[in-house]
Amino acid sequence: MTSTHTDPHVAAIRPVAPRTPQGCEECLRLGTPWLHLRLCLTCGHVGCCDSSPMRHARAHAAGTGHPIVQSMEPGENWRWCYVHQNFV
Repeated sequence: MTSTHTDPHVAAIRPVAPRTPQGCEECLRLGTPWLHLRLCLTCGHVGCCDSSPMRHARAHAAGTGHPIVQSMEPGENWRWCYVHQNFV
């Protein structure tokens, strides 16, 4: 899935590796559950999605200014900009 809009935040995308490929970084530390994982394409932070109780991916984006995440779910290859609320 891609957007037909050009998002200026794609410039923040870097080659990254997941810092915690086994799960959400904060949920692993806190012992809380998650549903789906999102990878920050600026620093490699792994956070839980907006359907998860703690919504760590969105909190990371807001707290760091890292706008773009990619789904880490098998078979999904979409990217999302939290600033513009659209696929990129």
